[in-house]
Amino acid sequence: MTQETIAATPMTTTSRSAGSLAFVWDNFGPMHADRCDAVARAAATAPARKVIGIELFSSSEEYAWNSESGSHFRKITLFPGKGWRAVSPFVIARRIVATCRQEGVSDVFLCNYDKMAIFLAGLALRAMGRRVYVMGCSKFDDLKRTVWKEAFKQLFFLPYQGAIASGRRSRDYMRFLSIPESRIATEYNSLSVERIRRMAGAPAAPEGVPFEERHFTIVARFVPKKNLAMALNAYGLYRKMASNPRPLHLCGSGPLEKELREKVEALQIADHVVFHGFLQTDGIARMLATTLALILPSTEEQFGNVVIEAQAMGLPVLLSDVCGARDNLVRNAVNGFVFEPDNPVGLAFFMKVLSEDKQLWSAQALEARGFAKLGDTEQFAAAALKLTER
Repeated sequence: MTQETIAATPMTTTSRSAGSLAFVWDNFGPMHADRCDAVARAAATAPARKVIGIELFSSSEEYAWNSESGSHFRKITLFPGKGWRAVSPFVIARRIVATCRQEGVSDVFLCNYDKMAIFLAGLALRAMGRRVYVMGCSKFDDLKRTVWKEAFKQLFFLPYQGAIASGRRSRDYMRFLSIPESRIATEYNSLSVERIRRMAGAPAAPEGVPFEERHFTIVARFVPKKNLAMALNAYGLYRKMASNPRPLHLCGSGPLEKELREKVEALQIADHVVFHGFLQTDGIARMLATTLALILPSTEEQFGNVVIEAQAMGLPVLLSDVCGARDNLVRNAVNGFVFEPDNPVGLAFFMKVLSEDKQLWSAQALEARGFAKLGDTEQFAAAALKLTER
């Protein structure tokens, strides 16, 4: 059925309370498919409800991942081969609304609240009697906020009757932006822990690869906010401090790659730093299976989904205190260490401690495995159904 046919089809008479659930993202990466699958499994009980995944574009402008489809929900791609700049916001909004009407959707979860197309779709769906929710993980401390801009931003939240957020700081920001506290559920950032472990093809730590053979890993885009230059400085310090320093593996790509390679040469650590380029999720899982600890040094990080992937493989995490994942998933000195993003000495110290103390590393690895369930998509499914059952 073409989109023109969908747009002309009258609204389905399915009752709102028993209608389908729709989740709208600009592009479906692996975690988006995981989340929809989890909701579909949880919603498959009487009265059963269908789950529809609405993907705006077949590729992401920000991430190089492959677009994914799940096993338990149906994905609909509205604009294959296009992106935000190629399609009018009004056309995007119309297609979202038309698709929701065609599929008998009663509850719609929208991401990218700051996009005009999403705002317009939310307003129209709300006017049609649909229940509309926002999904996101932004925090007040992500950026320098201004009073007038934040006041204006509240207008973009007018369509929403509830929200799925991530962690304490994200919940607080949603509440600040006018979503009632009782209508905010968690956790938005989540992925299938079982899928990561299956793709890794190896046991989670502390089992699997021996402690002595593991390395440090960073998984990040090569952009300024990921703070990779600081991490390389810290790694250079660590190599001078440790008796038997381990290699550092970088998984990612981006505009700073040339600059980072030059920094590695300048620090004289080129023989110990491995650049892998961008890896799809299965490649990341296999990399984490051989890792000692994940490092996430960002100066701005709404959440950090790779923390869940690392914990699925039993890895302690060394992350900066701005990362949203720190709120629920990382406890200092229990399953990792938290440092300030401008503190390479502190990061180097934690690298040394973990790389030289097998007993400590093993204890933190076991704790990390236990925390992984807090980032599993079952949390997302429970949040979605909690909101729609009210």
